[in-house]
Amino acid sequence: MSRIGKKPIPVKDVTVAKTGDLLKVKGKLGELEMKVHPNIKVEITKEEIVVTRPNDFKENRALHGLTRALINNMVVGVTEGYTKSLDIVGVGYKAEAKGDGVLFTIGYSHPILFIPPAGIKIDVPGPTQIKIFGYDKELVGMIAAKIRSFRKPEPYKGKGIKYSNEVIVRKAGKTAGK
Repeated sequence: MSRIGKKPIPVKDVTVAKTGDLLKVKGKLGELEMKVHPNIKVEITKEEIVVTRPNDFKENRALHGLTRALINNMVVGVTEGYTKSLDIVGVGYKAEAKGDGVLFTIGYSHPILFIPPAGIKIDVPGPTQIKIFGYDKELVGMIAAKIRSFRKPEPYKGKGIKYSNEVIVRKAGKTAGK
């Protein structure tokens, strides 16, 4: 039995509704929906959500834990939200808030203006720090990866945009000849 799949999901301050194989979770931050695989059963009570599988076939075992984790991410997202932090490293590299978007100056001949999609808030507490906040974990991660892709950190000086908890493994540069 899946250790993750058999744990019930506590539901507090959240409205959960299931119609057919579509599961909707609504909380104070927003509303998310997900299509549940037909083999997986989702039972909703007032205090918790329980995910079960019909048998021990390999596909159903994989879907069991996955479905439970995705539903838990939805519940946590609409109640607390998710945050990703990025750091900008490099001389002259910076970010600044411009209206509802962010303007990046990261060593190209032109600045990059990034406007986030609905449901995502980007905060720039300092010129070299970016905080991304949203209630959809997948979307927050995708936006963080998109911003990081503007200038990935390079291994020699570490210049670029990196996650705050990311460790850049440095390479040694050229060594001088005789």
